[in-house]
Amino acid sequence: MTEKFKLMDEDQLSFDLIEAQFALRESRDQKNAKSLLILVNGIDLAGKGEAVKQLREWVDPRYLKVKADKPLVLDHSQPYWLPYMGSIPKEGQITILFGNWYSDLLNTAMHVSHPIDDSLYDEYIKKMAIYEQDLKNNNVDVIKVWFDLSWKTLQQRIEDMPPSEARWHKLHGIDWHNQHKYDTLQRLRKRFTDDWLIIDGEDKHRDQIFAQHILKALKDCPEHSKEVKTKWKNNPIPVALLQPENSALDKTEYKSKLKKLSSEVADALRFDQRHVLICFEGMDAAGKGGAIKRIVQKLDPREYEIHSIAAPEPYELRRPYLWRFWRRIQTDGDINIFDRTWYGRVLVERVEGFAHPAQWQRAYAEINRFEQDLIDHNHVIIKFWLAISKDEQEARFKAREDTPHKRFKITEEDWRNRERWDDYLQAAADMFAHTSSHDAPWHIIATDDKNTARIQVLETILKQLKAT
Repeated sequence: MTEKFKLMDEDQLSFDLIEAQFALRESRDQKNAKSLLILVNGIDLAGKGEAVKQLREWVDPRYLKVKADKPLVLDHSQPYWLPYMGSIPKEGQITILFGNWYSDLLNTAMHVSHPIDDSLYDEYIKKMAIYEQDLKNNNVDVIKVWFDLSWKTLQQRIEDMPPSEARWHKLHGIDWHNQHKYDTLQRLRKRFTDDWLIIDGEDKHRDQIFAQHILKALKDCPEHSKEVKTKWKNNPIPVALLQPENSALDKTEYKSKLKKLSSEVADALRFDQRHVLICFEGMDAAGKGGAIKRIVQKLDPREYEIHSIAAPEPYELRRPYLWRFWRRIQTDGDINIFDRTWYGRVLVERVEGFAHPAQWQRAYAEINRFEQDLIDHNHVIIKFWLAISKDEQEARFKAREDTPHKRFKITEEDWRNRERWDDYLQAAADMFAHTSSHDAPWHIIATDDKNTARIQVLETILKQLKAT
């Protein structure tokens, strides 16, 4: 995709860029806050580095982040987007990624001894486009720029290149004297650059053309619709949520089962070759903390990590809402336990109005893609909803108030949330309907007896680990 620009006076161009840059920065505290992510790829010696260097001289360099990484190889160990999670700009910020998921895709297709086939290559392109749309829906505008160069000019520039620069260009891993390699790269990139800005590396106005594209993007960051296109239909509330079991497990039987199951679960988690994510949602005081305590009872603290998810911090609110979970996935531990999760967008944020309808209705598909990416890359996700009756919740709240070392667990907000009990049940029912899948099903543990719930959680973990 090419676009004609009239040359501008450089001082005026710099002024306009800085003005647009600061307007973007000042949008941080406004409802229309946005950020800009610029993906830069292209043929070596086509002027990518020079164009970015010049852009940095025309803008305020303090507020333009540039990140350049050597291309990676796409493999089964992690989703393609995970290495770049930390570089997704927050609201009001501009980031340029020299190394990005497209660099990795080309690198994998060009250099791996057993390269990915055409169908998998195209599947990656499709997933990347959807991921970028998810970013745009979360106020990160994405523009993609390819710097192109003809074979003849590339050879001339290689001949004229100073020896000090030659080593750098070898790092990209392509023998640019090999025309077959050049032609292969061009063929591969044309399969994804239909919606890219193409800049001719031979154009003497290359740097200004690039800068004007950035200026246009800054001025034209789109407003993302908050309108809901279809009328929302509520799903039936499962009977288990309306009528949790109230029979109690015998204490002797509980202790016997707990001893056996806690050891079995520890071994199953410890020796599973996948990354395991255990996720808990449910009504306040439903027993998430107690269940988690029994899961880790026989594990070494170095083997797992527990993430207690509260309301997002201000710096997290300035990122795509899944960002604070992306960064927690990127840990060294193979066992990650979440006490509340990314489902807050379709639960508390929906019920309390922190997310507008278009946001939480769109979130189901975004969450499903997020989870499927993890599952496709050696993760298993075990999801629990802990349900208790409204009367049992009230009894547990009062018990917490009467117990000195548990008073910190109960707040005025907890009591207030009881007024929205039916709304939370409806939100949960819709969540089950839209996000329970074969690979990541929801497990509803509905009982007023804590011991029964704990045993059912442990049994379910073993069952899913064996089944998937």
